[in-house]
Amino acid sequence: MSRDAVPHYLPDGPIPRHVAVIMDGNGRWAAGRSLPRHEGHWEGMKAVREVIEGSVEAGIEILTLFAFSTENWQRPEEEIRALMTLLKIYVEKEQDELHEKGVEVRVLGDLDRMDPEARDAVECIQRVTSGGDQLRLNLMISYSGRADILRATRILARKVAAGEIAPEEIDSKALSGALHTGGLPDPDLLIRTSAEFRISNFMLWQLAYTEFHITPCLWPDFTREDLFHALAEYQRRERRFGRVSAG
Repeated sequence: MSRDAVPHYLPDGPIPRHVAVIMDGNGRWAAGRSLPRHEGHWEGMKAVREVIEGSVEAGIEILTLFAFSTENWQRPEEEIRALMTLLKIYVEKEQDELHEKGVEVRVLGDLDRMDPEARDAVECIQRVTSGGDQLRLNLMISYSGRADILRATRILARKVAAGEIAPEEIDSKALSGALHTGGLPDPDLLIRTSAEFRISNFMLWQLAYTEFHITPCLWPDFTREDLFHALAEYQRRERRFGRVSAG
């Protein structure tokens, strides 16, 4: 579908409260232009700005971006350094504007694996943007859905061992609360770029009833119009959560 033919979402229609995005295709974008992979990551920063601004415009409350998985630590050291450098530059360039726009940033994942400078950048952007009331932006870095569930079960197991809760008190609500996203609603909509039909170990518990939107657009080319296209598609669906259709 051409950009001119993209249907616009209805502002008075159902807007997903929480949108999650698997940002995929930076490497392919760079390869298609005979550029090194890190150039694709740099270009992807523009798409991050686009989807944040589009989310604020549309009235989305929570935006979760899958930026770096635990599996990504297995990539070449040069690429990892480039990604950590990109994070630090992103914080320096964007944190004040995010604060002005009312965007509160939280970085979720196994941050202990990051170098001290990257962790300092994370702490800085969280501190500067704290209290933003227009959009909650979750940056998932060094994150794995399976590790998230394991971490949550260990938290609950320690509480049982300490006598703080009984085993029978562990239910879906308790497990959800122990995840990195504890206290947040599950995503209503997941967007994945680059036409890949998999969730890549992302938010395995939280995506149980999430609507999926798969687009062939590579992440560096993703714009707010692509976001609005996903919202328009979302508005045409009926969410049943396992129930029988009302019709």
